[in-house]
Amino acid sequence: MNMVAKLNQDVTPDGPDYEIVRQVIELITEDYRDQPSLETIAARLGQSPTQLQKTFTRWAGLSPKAFLQAVTLDHAKRLLRKEELPLLETSIEVGLSGPSRLHDLFVTHEAMSPGEWKARGGGLTIRYGFHPSPFGIALVMITDRGLAGLAFSDIGDEVACLEDMTCRWPNAQYVEDRDATSPYAERIFQPGRWTSDQPLRVVLIGTDFQVQVWESLLKIPFGKAVTYSDIASDIGRPTAMRAVGAAVGANPISFVVPCHRALGKSGALTGYHWGLTRKRAMLGWESAQA
Repeated sequence: MNMVAKLNQDVTPDGPDYEIVRQVIELITEDYRDQPSLETIAARLGQSPTQLQKTFTRWAGLSPKAFLQAVTLDHAKRLLRKEELPLLETSIEVGLSGPSRLHDLFVTHEAMSPGEWKARGGGLTIRYGFHPSPFGIALVMITDRGLAGLAFSDIGDEVACLEDMTCRWPNAQYVEDRDATSPYAERIFQPGRWTSDQPLRVVLIGTDFQVQVWESLLKIPFGKAVTYSDIASDIGRPTAMRAVGAAVGANPISFVVPCHRALGKSGALTGYHWGLTRKRAMLGWESAQA
């Protein structure tokens, strides 16, 4: 029986903080070439520099200046790639200590069987909830086996975001349960909660080919990036770059299964289901956290 998910509560964060942070991220990722100062950013948003610094740092876990530096570093290394140096030598270089090393051990996964995939979610109960995150409002979806979906929305687009995700598994039963999804949201976006002794379990619901691609994405180290052709080679299908790109785009567990680390052959960011601004923000955030 098909179930239509409904958003039963207002998930808009209290106060204007979320919108301010979203605008700062967008402004920095679009205008980083100008290296705007904190005072310039604050003036454009009608905020005091001190308050803006506190608000952004509280939400994003780093200061506007640190985020700007991370975005700038990412851009500089993309320029190196345009000089035809090997991608893996010039992509985002970070140390292997601290959160970056832990992240490699933080996620464990399992895949649903082909029969379960063909049932299009039949027999599954998926609980969902919306939560604030460094990258906008996060839609977290879980089953009794672990995290099954993670998507992002801007304020006002929550219903569309929910519909986009539920149509992937139309025969599942959907239950809005923010209390159940909250522990997942807290662990995903807090590097201090990334521990190898209690890894985050994710459940991959897709075709065999899609699961192969998503498993390859999980191999990309925190703070680095690869091309679609790298992924195609990794799964033993070197000529299937177009199909790989489609599978990357269909990844239902954004950020945790890091499709944002997949780049075009030239090192360009290319498309991203949840927006290029958000993709830049994720890469910058990871560089700053490492």
